[in-house]
Amino acid sequence: MKANRALATCLIASGIIVAGSTSRAVDNPPFVRISPADVHWQDLPGGHGVQVATLLGDPSKSGGIYVIRVKFPPHLMDSPHWHPHDRYVTVLQGTWYTGTGDTFDPARAVPLKPGSFMFHPAKATHWDGAAGDEPVIVQIMGEGPGTTTPVDPKGPAWIEAHR
Repeated sequence: MKANRALATCLIASGIIVAGSTSRAVDNPPFVRISPADVHWQDLPGGHGVQVATLLGDPSKSGGIYVIRVKFPPHLMDSPHWHPHDRYVTVLQGTWYTGTGDTFDPARAVPLKPGSFMFHPAKATHWDGAAGDEPVIVQIMGEGPGTTTPVDPKGPAWIEAHR
């Protein structure tokens, strides 16, 4: 009887300790809140008006998760390229035109409206941007490094496109 009571007391005490430590971990995670006014846009060097904002992480570092936003000006798309890791893209503003494969052809581009999502598999060739009359903003999540490898390193990185 005493052994059962001692065991029950230990189990209850252990439960209180575990519950206490668990609730503290859940109550105090490192939240990140970024309002649209807090987004810090930077011109992409050589990007013909394309801007990038890093919201979380560092896309240049290996192994970490990052979240960025990319803003394309109207009628500007990137040439066929690929990235070393999977990327998850959500369209936030405008119509984002997307194509796959090594051949750039805006007539074949698939238009994605705000709220649309696209998965880019690692090392899969694609091209995308704003082929219409409006700017486009997409949010991209991936694992670093978030480098871009062009299919044709001697060709243009950016192409003016109309749809």
